[in-house]
Amino acid sequence: MIATIRPAVYQQYLAALLAGERAECVAIMQNICSEGVGLKDLYVNLFQRALYEVGDLWEHHRISVAVEHLATAITECLLAQVQPRIFCGPPRKRSIIIACVADEYHQLGGRMVADLCELHGWRGHFLGANTSLPDLLHMIAERRPNMVGLSLSIFFNLPVLLNALDALKVEYPGMPIVVGGQAFRWGGLEALRNYPNVSHISSLDELEKGILAYE
Repeated sequence: MIATIRPAVYQQYLAALLAGERAECVAIMQNICSEGVGLKDLYVNLFQRALYEVGDLWEHHRISVAVEHLATAITECLLAQVQPRIFCGPPRKRSIIIACVADEYHQLGGRMVADLCELHGWRGHFLGANTSLPDLLHMIAERRPNMVGLSLSIFFNLPVLLNALDALKVEYPGMPIVVGGQAFRWGGLEALRNYPNVSHISSLDELEKGILAYE
């Protein structure tokens, strides 16, 4: 029987996260891992689920931005603790460069995507938040990845993403590109139709299927 995160445990974790109780969050995560819960389940059904709920609470003015930032910082701490399990294994044959476009500072989703790629045998080069277009193009030229992933959290930054896609279309016309992020809840998918090599990924599950299909 595959171990899963019990609803009561998730609620306990969410309460600790909102309270800023890092030590309790760490203890809960460690107990979950000791029960045999897989890393993908941990990422999707604990970290990602909780952060989405935290974001919704902030959007509805039920928590402050400081609480949201603290929850993000705690989650980054937890990711660092489980990453040694992700990066073990044989050398990676394929690679992906993942970045948040310029003026995007919500980097946790991109980092989780890079980790999931590592879990499936890819080398995930995560460039972090607010990656300028020249820096992105330079890294692609240097690393020659099999794929590029771009994260967009703020809908009003869509023109920045499209500018990056225009540049990639010229410089690397055959490069497969995946884009995703919370910004696409508000629209923007129609603009991606002008880029035949670009795919929108709405979830980590969908990303996983795309990676496996590529292989």
